[in-house]
Amino acid sequence: MELLRLGPGLNAVRDQAALLLAKPGQRVLVLADLHIGWESTLASKGFHIPSQVGKMLKRIKSIVRAYGPQKLIFLGDVKHTVAGAEAEEWAEIPAFFEELKKFVDEIAVVPGNHDGRLEALLPDGVEMLSSGGIALWGFFGLFHGHAWPSPELLACKWLITGHVHPVVVFREGPYFRTSSRVWLLMDCDGPSLAEEMVRRGKARAGELSDVKAGKLIVMPSFNEFLGGQAINRPRASDESLIGPVLRSRSVDLAGAEVYMLDGTFLGTVGQLRRSGI
Repeated sequence: MELLRLGPGLNAVRDQAALLLAKPGQRVLVLADLHIGWESTLASKGFHIPSQVGKMLKRIKSIVRAYGPQKLIFLGDVKHTVAGAEAEEWAEIPAFFEELKKFVDEIAVVPGNHDGRLEALLPDGVEMLSSGGIALWGFFGLFHGHAWPSPELLACKWLITGHVHPVVVFREGPYFRTSSRVWLLMDCDGPSLAEEMVRRGKARAGELSDVKAGKLIVMPSFNEFLGGQAINRPRASDESLIGPVLRSRSVDLAGAEVYMLDGTFLGTVGQLRRSGI
């Protein structure tokens, strides 16, 4: 298991949708979009697949053993049901976190749009943060992406989000297509984003006096079986992506670098859209 360097103290775990953030003496593992309970939604539509919780837990523990993070941060959509919780979620989520508590010192959750009533399922010792996210070490601004980030996150150089489930769709012959989860790494115009948040009443000008945000990472979903947003569709546009920051025109989506989980660089979003893959 290798690390792919994305920036200072910022590494993607090769072949995993996981980020390892580090500074001297501290390591934090970040995961997004597990959507525990997704299988029960499929079952209600006649599609039956086994629960993936055990496999996800095994992968997380493998990463933790390899790199020894002291803290785990889940970047939203831990569960799948938007409002309330299915019986499977009540059964699986508490046990999932109880097991992880054995391997790390701290666990925190930034809630996503699917995490209604999640707090009732979390065991003692798991911290529920604000949906506006968390500024980690004053350098990494972590939020799910369905809502605007808290103003203090714009003082961080790197913004990190989930929510989109970005994928690239490959055509294999006239009738067959496959998709692969990808990372998106793009420039962010922090002052422009700050102005947009003030304009929309999401922040006061006085809260945004030290804007440093210059890069945005969109994480792939940790759940391997989820669908996603095909960012290489020729007719796709910035407005078609979900989440206020990506629609704010404060990020360079067309210039976003696209990486597969193994680190392969596919080009930019704009190049992929023009190529018609």
